[in-house]
Amino acid sequence: MRIISKPEKSEYPDYAEIYLKLLPDDGLILKHLKNNFQTTRDFIYSLAPEKLLYAYAENKWTIKEILVHIVDDERIYAYRAMAFARNEKQSLPGFDQDDYARYSGANERDLDNIFAEYEAVRNATIALFNGLPDEAFLRKGTGSTTYYSATVRALAYHIAGHEQRHINIIKERYL
Repeated sequence: MRIISKPEKSEYPDYAEIYLKLLPDDGLILKHLKNNFQTTRDFIYSLAPEKLLYAYAENKWTIKEILVHIVDDERIYAYRAMAFARNEKQSLPGFDQDDYARYSGANERDLDNIFAEYEAVRNATIALFNGLPDEAFLRKGTGSTTYYSATVRALAYHIAGHEQRHINIIKERYL
């Protein structure tokens, strides 16, 4: 897999630092995305089925809702990366993650079904980043109503770091 250097701080909004600091600076982000999917799947399948519907506090998501949120976020950020790579000049819309979780139906879904979608999205994400021309990774675009800007490579790292952050939260607060 190709090497994609970790972005500089000027390439992403401040809020993303919490995600990017979780990732190594080895340029192997596509390998990490591939390996992290397997690690996440193995970890989640090791949990007792009743744990998947647990939320550690009122108005917090269940583990199933977190998984679908990770997939939703990845799909949205991969789209943003594709748009920025194609030099999109329009600001892209934001999304309300709580509404997405509320209307996802995650708790009624079978875990195999969730992971089938997760794997399909992950494979598409890796294929997208693996197929971009080198110069696309430094292209910058504007996303959401907060008007943040980010480079394409920063969005690749956001996707992996966002996933890792949520898995860390599950381990810290749900078990």
